[in-house]
Amino acid sequence: MTDISCIGIYYHPRLDEAREQADQLARTLRRLGCDTWTSQPWEPERSTERLPQTDLLICLGGDGTILRAARASAGFDCLILGVDLGRQAFLTELQPDQLEDHIPMLLSGDFTVEDRTMLEAEPFGVEDEAPAVLPALNDVMIGRGSLGQPAYIAVWVGSDLVGVVRADAVVVASATGSTGYSLSAGGPILHPQARSVVLTPVAPHLAQAAPVVLPADAVIELRLGREQPGMLSVDGQRPYPLQPSGGVRVQRSDSLARLVRFGERSFFAQLGQRLAWLDERRLEAITRTGVEAFDADSADPM
Repeated sequence: MTDISCIGIYYHPRLDEAREQADQLARTLRRLGCDTWTSQPWEPERSTERLPQTDLLICLGGDGTILRAARASAGFDCLILGVDLGRQAFLTELQPDQLEDHIPMLLSGDFTVEDRTMLEAEPFGVEDEAPAVLPALNDVMIGRGSLGQPAYIAVWVGSDLVGVVRADAVVVASATGSTGYSLSAGGPILHPQARSVVLTPVAPHLAQAAPVVLPADAVIELRLGREQPGMLSVDGQRPYPLQPSGGVRVQRSDSLARLVRFGERSFFAQLGQRLAWLDERRLEAITRTGVEAFDADSADPM
């Protein structure tokens, strides 16, 4: 059983509901004897200074808040619980009205932990100052630096040059990130606990460039052509300008994003709803007899 004594609360700064709920939650947890602190994840120093002693981060917002929490807590083995105040969130576990009822379960350790693979990016040829290593839960992308002109991007896997892609961008996504920008660009969906990574060209020009699923130990290098600058983005956050011939090396991180789960939301149910596979017209296309037959076939034997 996981011992939870220090709890951090991240709240989305532009949602009044998130700030109010953070204050209320902090009072409740302190009353129960928990050492509790609150912060916006957009405040770098305040939001990270207590992470080494923190057992759990509760994120009040959407997937973006959880992405920031995962990057900030990389290496600290800190659990993350997402409470959905956003839109179409994949990573959150609870709705706001469920949180109070789940606090006793949280403090007693009555939950499971879902480990998600993270990536680490080592940029080179960056125009502005950037960290030597950038953690990512969703994806790492490099692309063109200006509108209307595609970039030439060389792709290496290990020591092998796979090819030079002429495209708007190339995305390297984790299994978690496979349902994000990579999916929008035509990439495959991976189960969130898969360890593979996905390499997806975005709007390739003139020549075919298909997404590729790579093994967990792959080391990928993306490098811009020698004539044009570009941009590097990690989890869709702050872009870093890249010089010509600049790029990034991406590999699986030793850190994991450790998400608290109560079994409230199935990944496949979320996927079906988000992709409109479960809309009313599609469900109506299945006859009642067909649904009943399916339920009977899938039922556990007595």
